[in-house]
Amino acid sequence: MTGLNVLMRSVLWGVASLLVFSAAACSSDGNDKPTDETVKAAWVYVGPIGDHGWSYEHNQGRLNVIANVADVETMYVENVSEDNAEPAIQGLVDKGADIVFTTSFGYMDATTSAAGKNPKAYFEHCSGFKTATNLSNYFGRMYQVLYLAGMVAGRATTSNKIGVPAAWPISEVIRHINAFTLGARSVNPKVEVHVKWLNSWYDPPSEEKLTNELLDLGVDVVLQTTDSTAVVLAAKARGAKAVGYQSDMLSFAPDTVLTSGVWQWGAYYAERVKAVKEAKWTSQSHMGSIGDGIVKLGGYGSMVQAPVRAEVAEKRGLIEGAKWDVFHGEVLKQDGTSWIGKGDSMTDDEMLSMREFVQGVVGEIPKTCGICGP
Repeated sequence: MTGLNVLMRSVLWGVASLLVFSAAACSSDGNDKPTDETVKAAWVYVGPIGDHGWSYEHNQGRLNVIANVADVETMYVENVSEDNAEPAIQGLVDKGADIVFTTSFGYMDATTSAAGKNPKAYFEHCSGFKTATNLSNYFGRMYQVLYLAGMVAGRATTSNKIGVPAAWPISEVIRHINAFTLGARSVNPKVEVHVKWLNSWYDPPSEEKLTNELLDLGVDVVLQTTDSTAVVLAAKARGAKAVGYQSDMLSFAPDTVLTSGVWQWGAYYAERVKAVKEAKWTSQSHMGSIGDGIVKLGGYGSMVQAPVRAEVAEKRGLIEGAKWDVFHGEVLKQDGTSWIGKGDSMTDDEMLSMREFVQGVVGEIPKTCGICGP
């Protein structure tokens, strides 16, 4: 997936947050009545579980827990804006949650605060970096997948212009854009990746509008970084190609989607809930990879030819075998100056605090934003 305050995403989602909290947080998906051994696990979602993207995939992980962990009751709240997160988290704890998973970068400070106030509960925050005795963080090396997807996009473009309707100017999104750009330019050095900022995770009308603005610039492939299907559907309407994100977007636009970067949270969630049940939960910082399946490359569109698939498979094998990784070797900054020297690699801390673009990206990173922190 940092000191975080954000404006309400929209009146729609702000109102929906309150409505869904009162309904969903009280339900347990039809599970048997809890026994003394039952663990109550709860999730806080930034968008609707029907977004077919980020929140949808986290909710699939929750359903995996129901299917694979005995004696568990689950609760969730959807459409929770970052500036309304702590009341939502506390409400779940008040309803008996033993472990709460908060699934947006912008929830980090609220989760940290709730962990401090509720020492008997466990908390897991997605895409942040803070920990405490009862607080972990978790994420995945999606940059590995998006490098591979960039290779596919670099082969697909004929204009050599790729567009990114980018969610928020946070390190996560910047890192993903950079990895995608490096992948595209590894097979097509002429590629330029044009970035425009949305400042939202989920806003389908604005996602569509920004995608069209990029297509008007002459881009013929777009990379989704937001949570809905709007980006790939806008590309479909204009006859462009797209790389999906969050979920596998191929089924929504088979003749448009080249491939997708896909999250798979189920195994991690089941493992952590079991750890609570077995009194084995410990604080950690977890960064999953292609190798452990938390991130994967989605299905290919029929337009992606066999030689491109083989090229990607070869690079994926190097990543899975720990023989190569994305931010390794000579990497140049956007202005052409050296960033990573030959034979050197970025540390996880450096990647997690990334605030610059690589060479080949066209666009600027705002100095501040609603959820960027200090």
